[in-house]
Amino acid sequence: MNLHEYQAKDILASFGVRIQRGKVAQTPSEASQLAQVLQQETGTDWFVVKAQIHAGGRGKGGGVKLAKGLDKVEEVADSIIGMDLITPQTPPEGKPVHQVLIAEDVYYPGDEEPDEFYVSVLLNRATGRNMIMYSTEGGVDIETVAEETPHLIFNEEIDPAVGLMPFQARRVAFNLGLSGAAFKDMTRFITSLYNAYVKSDASLFEINPVLKTSDSKILAVDAKVTLDENALFRHKDYEALRDLREENPVEVEAKAVGLNYVALDGNVGCMVNGAGLAMATMDLIKQAGGSPANFLDVGGTADAARVETAFRLILKDPNVKAILVNIFGGIVRCDRVAQGIVDAYKNMGDAIQVPIIVRLQGTNADIAKELIDNSGLEVHSAVLFQEAADKVQEVLR
Repeated sequence: MNLHEYQAKDILASFGVRIQRGKVAQTPSEASQLAQVLQQETGTDWFVVKAQIHAGGRGKGGGVKLAKGLDKVEEVADSIIGMDLITPQTPPEGKPVHQVLIAEDVYYPGDEEPDEFYVSVLLNRATGRNMIMYSTEGGVDIETVAEETPHLIFNEEIDPAVGLMPFQARRVAFNLGLSGAAFKDMTRFITSLYNAYVKSDASLFEINPVLKTSDSKILAVDAKVTLDENALFRHKDYEALRDLREENPVEVEAKAVGLNYVALDGNVGCMVNGAGLAMATMDLIKQAGGSPANFLDVGGTADAARVETAFRLILKDPNVKAILVNIFGGIVRCDRVAQGIVDAYKNMGDAIQVPIIVRLQGTNADIAKELIDNSGLEVHSAVLFQEAADKVQEVLR
């Protein structure tokens, strides 16, 4: 589950990480009011107005602007709230901005080239260990740094049995070229950041940039946090942070009815039971010359109502040119799935305008094939994986 910047910073602050302070506003007038409060709390005279969407690169699209004075905040906020912000990480049409973060200006006068670093905490899946990735090149895309100057990226792997050791936090500060008060503050920053990552059950904490001020303070100017949805049962307060406006509406609808759906950018819809079979089915579609339009796991109860709901979700994607149903009848009988497909097809009528390929294997698979073949519907049945691939290739021509 992705969080907005202001939500991520709240979590960081709760674990003792120093942050760029700010307040979130829904309207330009509220932004002006909150800026006054922020000025009283922090003493800042300039304000950074940041669009709050689930995407990076906001500054490149005009979603981060500086208001040089309290009287400029409302005007700047008005130029951002309501815009469709386009960044390298948004859809081509962009994302609507519903709220902005009014943040204090932490770049002191005279700091023409402040020290900015990149720090992230994530799981290294190759080793099964948490990893701190960091670089002296903060404030720019880490992908660009990795491509052009890979020697400037450092990694610190943490043994999960012992956690982050003090010498590792000190090594991070040393590799970032810090000394004195900044060195000590960075070690505290890294320790608190890692503690936040572990205790919040996150899958990613990314701070870009981490700022060293002219008086040697270390703080998070930006923050991107992704939480592990499987651990949200331990964090009911975090679950309430979900912003459904930022998520794919079809995925939200699927989750509400208990279906596992992930939208992709292909042309063949997938309806499968079991994550492993779903991955294999997507590979099959790719080998057949198509491209999967979604990941959809209907689970072990593929009755008519569930199948119909799955069809309707898949068909909401205008790019879908065919649907492949690939079900293994272990817990669920194939003939029940086949009857569910037939009933759903009839209920939907003209709503289905694309060819459907159905492969059912397992319990009562022969009866299921007979039901599909004798239904009189435009449904292509298959027995083997290769046969299903051939039919996908055939209908896409």
